[in-house]
Amino acid sequence: MNSLTNQVYPVIWHNDSVSLIDQNRLPNEYAFVEIHRSEDMARAIKTMIVRGAPAIGVAAAYGMYLGAREIEAHNRNEFLNSLEKVAQMLRSTRPTAVNLFWAISRMLKTAYETLGTVEEIKEILLQTAKIINAEDLQTCEAIGDHGLAVLPNTPEKLTILTHCNAGALATAGYGTALGVVRSAFREGRLVRVFADETRPRLQGAKLTAWECVQEGIPVTVITDSMAAHCMKQGLIHAVVVGADRIAANGDTANKIGTYSLALVSQAHNIPFFVAAPLSTIDFSLPDGSQIPIEERQPEEIYQIGDTIITPKGAEFYNPAFDVTPAHLIKAIITENGAFAPSELAKSQKKQAAKIA
Repeated sequence: MNSLTNQVYPVIWHNDSVSLIDQNRLPNEYAFVEIHRSEDMARAIKTMIVRGAPAIGVAAAYGMYLGAREIEAHNRNEFLNSLEKVAQMLRSTRPTAVNLFWAISRMLKTAYETLGTVEEIKEILLQTAKIINAEDLQTCEAIGDHGLAVLPNTPEKLTILTHCNAGALATAGYGTALGVVRSAFREGRLVRVFADETRPRLQGAKLTAWECVQEGIPVTVITDSMAAHCMKQGLIHAVVVGADRIAANGDTANKIGTYSLALVSQAHNIPFFVAAPLSTIDFSLPDGSQIPIEERQPEEIYQIGDTIITPKGAEFYNPAFDVTPAHLIKAIITENGAFAPSELAKSQKKQAAKIA
């Protein structure tokens, strides 16, 4: 078996503040940002200092506590009204990742159901945020292990292609899609990861490759347009990606470019998997047509670093996510096991019990 070392944890509660790995500085600089206020947490989420649906959810939970800590009201109703404003501020940061809304709702539910003084509610909120953090780490490890059961059985070791970053940096640690990769590498079943660079933010080239290098997992970075060629050459056994929101029917929103990757996977008869916690499934949406798609700033396309790469006068369209139809997905790997998209409804009861 291969051992895993140098794991990273992007969201850490430390000495009355939250330490976030500044993912905008990777891979050249490994630095932390200290977050003391809820407004700073909202800014960190919006500017992608912290990113990845599960990590955003964990960060938002701590943001709710930081906001609660800032409220000076001692009257319970006044406190809860102020906490609702904190929740709304955090909700407004990123519209697509459902874990953000799930974590905020869980924190609000805890506040409303906790009896006692305002100070006691604040303390329970901190403990709840820590629980959400710990649960996500356990969830990712379970996703990784369940992924082993559905990966192809091949005489040679596997090569897995992934898109964007769904690793430790995108979660509380270990990762979802990269959690499957980690588990496969640990068990000696993986020989190499192919990482799409993931334009325009280059999360695959900057973050996924960085995580793999830290842990000694062989990684090859390719441009997004090379995936079909690599598949045709027989270099890819399976594709595993993460998710920011999954509709009840299995339609999945993930980083832009995921949909085209699913199409070329189908064309080459290569299994396409989504790895995500149950909290990423939005059972209120019957299908992916209702998933809100965040559109980001045009400079992400026309500029790399300080260099302008396009001519003046060009126009830009920059959706951050696309939706992969359920029929292109072989299985959705969760902490409770791997499900065909059509079987997701079976996990709804377990998810409801978890939130309750």
